[in-house]
Amino acid sequence: MIGDDVMDLYDLWFSSAKLPNEIKRQLMEAFNSTEDLWLAINEYDNVKDYSVLKALKLAMNTEKLKRTNELIEKNGIQTITIKSENYPIMLKNYEDSPFVLYYLGDIEKLNQYKTVSIVGSRLCTIYGRDVADNISSELAKYKVNIVSGLAKGIDSIAHWGAINNGGFTTAVLGCGLDKIYPAENRRLFYEIKEKGCIISEFVPGTPPFAYNFPIRNRIISGMSDLIIVVEAAEKSGSLITASRALDQGKLVMAVPGSVFSDKSKETNRLIKDGAFIFTGIESILDLIGLQYNEKCKGRNAALDNKDMRLVYDLLSDTPMHVDDIVRITNIDISLLYELLLEMQLEDNIKCIAGNFYVKVNKEF
Repeated sequence: MIGDDVMDLYDLWFSSAKLPNEIKRQLMEAFNSTEDLWLAINEYDNVKDYSVLKALKLAMNTEKLKRTNELIEKNGIQTITIKSENYPIMLKNYEDSPFVLYYLGDIEKLNQYKTVSIVGSRLCTIYGRDVADNISSELAKYKVNIVSGLAKGIDSIAHWGAINNGGFTTAVLGCGLDKIYPAENRRLFYEIKEKGCIISEFVPGTPPFAYNFPIRNRIISGMSDLIIVVEAAEKSGSLITASRALDQGKLVMAVPGSVFSDKSKETNRLIKDGAFIFTGIESILDLIGLQYNEKCKGRNAALDNKDMRLVYDLLSDTPMHVDDIVRITNIDISLLYELLLEMQLEDNIKCIAGNFYVKVNKEF
């Protein structure tokens, strides 16, 4: 017996056992609780599959379990099982969902809000950074839970976009919650802990092993109404997330990008293969069943930006190539793409085939 004063260690033991989640779900359908399973193994030995029995017995290290429990208490980590009503409801639909989730922050809101995952390249471009920030910032106004993986690049930008605009965000980690990875996101980690939720299926003490991240990606997609891929290099984790999302029957959206950018090659391919195309905040709201609200639209920043005004005044109904815009305005190309993106999202201009731009609104 583990002891009456540490009953939660039964769940911890079961979570620590190195078994596929599908097997764990089957065991919990056969036994009323993890305590009953523990007793069945020790007293009756009626778990017949030897490989399963061996994995469960190997995890029966009470001293190690108590040390891990101390780590949980020290870091203020909470646990929730798949039988709880506060467990992310959409995750309950999948056979490979973890029986136990470890979390920090407010897990109840995960079942109260619409949820959109935003994923993308760690080495993102200025364009990708601006798109991720815009999407997250705008969705925060609609009380949409922004989910990502706390990684560098697009993930971090998506989390910050929600936090900086009073929104809710969830980070899904590929390590134990006592580890902050990457270390440079320490401040972001604590901001999410206070204003959102951080979850992991990995037992506290688990390092950020590379093979953990593809595993956690199914959680990111599984708990979401929509998965948006902002930028993705070939064979990237973002593509793994998109692939898992499709396997789970989820909606996938991709942000189109320049044909000359390696970071946009895979998102453009996703669109070619049938992913929804991001064309503005309304294209997201339509997919997740929320109504666009004109009052949520941000102030037109272009009114205070002389470079943006210069570009807008230059454009007309006649398409102009981006190279000509650079030549005439003498604006740095990186900055120009940032300005053009913002103007497109504000429906002031439109990009047409071949990197040509035209004016949409007559009044600016």
